[in-house]
This record gives sequence, structure tokens and C-alpha cells, in this order.
Amino acid sequence: MLKQLEPEKVPEEIPGFIAKSPTGAVMFWGDQNRYLVIPPFSITENRILGTCEIEPLRSLLERKLTIALVLVRLGAYAIGVFKGQTLLSSKVGTGLVHSRHRQGGSSAHRFERHREKQMESFFTRICTHAREQLEPYVRQIDFLLYGGTRDTLLTFRKQCHFLRNFDGRTLQSLLNVREPRQSSLNLAIDEAWSSQVYEWHETI
Repeated sequence: MLKQLEPEKVPEEIPGFIAKSPTGAVMFWGDQNRYLVIPPFSITENRILGTCEIEPLRSLLERKLTIALVLVRLGAYAIGVFKGQTLLSSKVGTGLVHSRHRQGGSSAHRFERHREKQMESFFTRICTHAREQLEPYVRQIDFLLYGGTRDTLLTFRKQCHFLRNFDGRTLQSLLNVREPRQSSLNLAIDEAWSSQVYEWHETI
């Protein structure tokens, strides 16, 4: 994803982009053209080179990493394991979870308790499928990414203890997924491998 920046904004924006990046950053500094690359996966080197050297970044992006995706929204989920961008295993499904009740009263409280039970049952089922899909690759998986609604995922992750096995390998970025389904896995893995690129020019 390439973004153009105005020259006068660079001193304020670029340090902030680098500081907020959980994966590090690579900067290419030419006489006039400058680029900042935020890679999808962590950079392990800290170097300054006098020439345009792209090999470390290329090597990172050409690795055949094993990536697990867990995409969850209320009512639907998609789980996939990829080697590079090749799908190894997947499971998608749906579940009934009613929308929130906006009216008050005792009936609303009963409805909310019923809804909470629906969510618990739905999350238990997703956790079971996540274990079925990810456990055969548990030692091979390099990174796990989540996608969907942040609040839903926080509740789900608290309930699914199995996923704690990947806490040290879970990336902070949240994939943008509107409706988890089989096709969403392919779109999500493309996003998982995408870098953010910022470009600006030095004025003469």
C-alpha cells in the first residue's frame, strides 16, 4: 500500500510511523525521492548502508512463513493455515447470535443473558475448530493474525485458552474482515503479507 506524503509533513509524520510500527521499518533515502517501508513481519537487523540495498527486505518477504489466520465476527468465522500464500487447511462456518436488545426491562435482561449464552456456545465451537486446524501445525506456525471485530475478538480470545500457545507469535495488526468466509481467507492472507509504503520528495 503506497501513500504519498507532502514534504512539509515529513518531519512530524515519519518518526511517528516508525515509533508505532511493531515490525520495524526500512527507509530508502535518495537525493530527492525518499521511501519508508513498514513490513508485515519483524525486521531483526539494525543497519545503515551507504547504498540502496534491498536484499534484507526482499529476503524477509520471500520467506515461506507458516501463517495462521483466525477471522471472527458475531455470526461467522474463518480459520486458515497458510504456507506462504498457499492454503494448507481451513474451516469456515456460521452461528446464531442475536443482535443487542435496545429496550429496557426484565425481558431485555433475559434476552441479554440468552445472547451471552449464544456467544459462549459460538465461541466454544470456534475454539474447537481452531484447535483442530492449528494444532497439527503448532510447531510450524511462525505467526498468527486475527481479523474481524476487535471487541468480539477480545472476548473470544479470553474464552479460547488454546490460542494462548501463540501469544508470542501473534502479530498486533488486526486484519480488515467484514464477513468471514472462505474467500475472506484469501483476501486476508494478501493483506497479511502487504507492506505499507510512504513516499515523499525533497523540494529543491
